[in-house]
Amino acid sequence: MKPCSCFVTGTDTEIGKTLISSALIHAQAKAGVHVAAMKPIAAGAQWLDGAWHNEDVDMLAAEVSCPLPTSLTTPYLFEMPAAPHLAAEQEGVDIDVGLILRHFEAVQQQAQAVVVEGVGGFCVPLGARTDTADLAQQLALPVVLVVGMRLGCISMALLTAQAIATRGLHLAGWVANTVDPTMALFEGNVKALQDRLDAPLIGVVPRLETPSAAAAAAHLNWNALRTAQAPR
Repeated sequence: MKPCSCFVTGTDTEIGKTLISSALIHAQAKAGVHVAAMKPIAAGAQWLDGAWHNEDVDMLAAEVSCPLPTSLTTPYLFEMPAAPHLAAEQEGVDIDVGLILRHFEAVQQQAQAVVVEGVGGFCVPLGARTDTADLAQQLALPVVLVVGMRLGCISMALLTAQAIATRGLHLAGWVANTVDPTMALFEGNVKALQDRLDAPLIGVVPRLETPSAAAAAAHLNWNALRTAQAPR
């Protein structure tokens, strides 16, 4: 397997970005790739065993073959589970995209591949003048879009894809992740997105009884993922 760095974004929050990110990491680690993970901004942390922990950050870290300190991979870890700019405001912190980029470069030097998970949707504010789209644009990584399959996902996915293209980024592939297992006409919704998204479908992940990186990875077609870098 060729090492693949990417930026993972989604159509909304709570639609499975971390599950898919961890699956992308798991597949590469299993193939012998020295892969690291970053979730530069995480909101919602608990103090456990003498350190702050975030469930998503811990899930990603559990799959890497290149373990690194959380202080490097998640420079902004907030206690409050809220929109990142609001969580940062509560703690008197300004999210600095430049700092995240420096951390990314440091991580990149130590790994063959880096999977970076965004926060919330693609255009979530990070501050008064910056958002997650700015971060993705500066990272200039191929983008993997996680579509939370539920009513309304078609418009959300197409709008997100347009926003990604507007930033000059390369949509390397998308994943249909089942959020609502009772969704009517599921296959028809997937087909509608296949017909309209200019990127390959790299997997349809069902609602997993026990969600895990390995279980999700089993539903991904790694060979379908476009890995060409976005233009700089």
